[in-house]
Amino acid sequence: MGAVAVALPRVESRSAERPETRKTFANRVAELLDRLDCRPADTPEEREAIYHLRYQAYLREGVISPNASEMFSDPYDDLENAQIFGLYLDGELASSIRIHATSAEHADFPSYKVFADLLEPELRAGRVIVDLTRFVTDKTLSQLHPGLAYATMRLGWLAAEHFRAKHLLAPVRAEHQAFYRRSFGHRLICEPRPYPLLAKPIGLMTVDISTVADQVYRRHPFFRSTFFERRMLFERNRWMSPAFAPRQATVLPMDAYRPTP
Repeated sequence: MGAVAVALPRVESRSAERPETRKTFANRVAELLDRLDCRPADTPEEREAIYHLRYQAYLREGVISPNASEMFSDPYDDLENAQIFGLYLDGELASSIRIHATSAEHADFPSYKVFADLLEPELRAGRVIVDLTRFVTDKTLSQLHPGLAYATMRLGWLAAEHFRAKHLLAPVRAEHQAFYRRSFGHRLICEPRPYPLLAKPIGLMTVDISTVADQVYRRHPFFRSTFFERRMLFERNRWMSPAFAPRQATVLPMDAYRPTP
């Protein structure tokens, strides 16, 4: 995808999972979230650091060729409906993800370039789409903290909920599809196609959060969020029409967003 370069944790089969194992992992991710600082990349220095992280991840996976700048970016980084986030672990850049919140009036986004035949009817029907791309992690930190990929993916989930999106897109390589399917309920809607700037083809997956939320929240309780957290992250996207304005949510005490010991 844009999101292909992240080192994804191995996904065990459902039959092999034990509740106590899931609980332990959920607590580890919740503890990791307490240490992560998530912020939009607003300064040139922050963006350059993220572009370098992308370059390292994509080069390692063999999806780009070396370049002299040792950075990787594209024109979609600068669109008004795009937000680039960096996640910092104890002050060190640990991961990044790019989020495009889209509607029929703002239909310029990475996945549309490749999968317009599938996405155009959804946009014309008035549906909001959140597109996740450039999902990368620092190799060393992701090895030390297997939950880092989940903590980063959580941002896309929050964006889809905030903008009341019908589709949360995940453009991914074939070998990464199992992670999205089993962890978040994504389904494949298009086999891999050639993808701009990347050497390997990308398939398209999507999920309607409203249909899988209960299951995912049971599995990954750290995916829950408050209205205020989502507003702090995404309120800058003021182009959204009133019909798709973020809805208020029941505000629970923060303990409700952590798994039980």
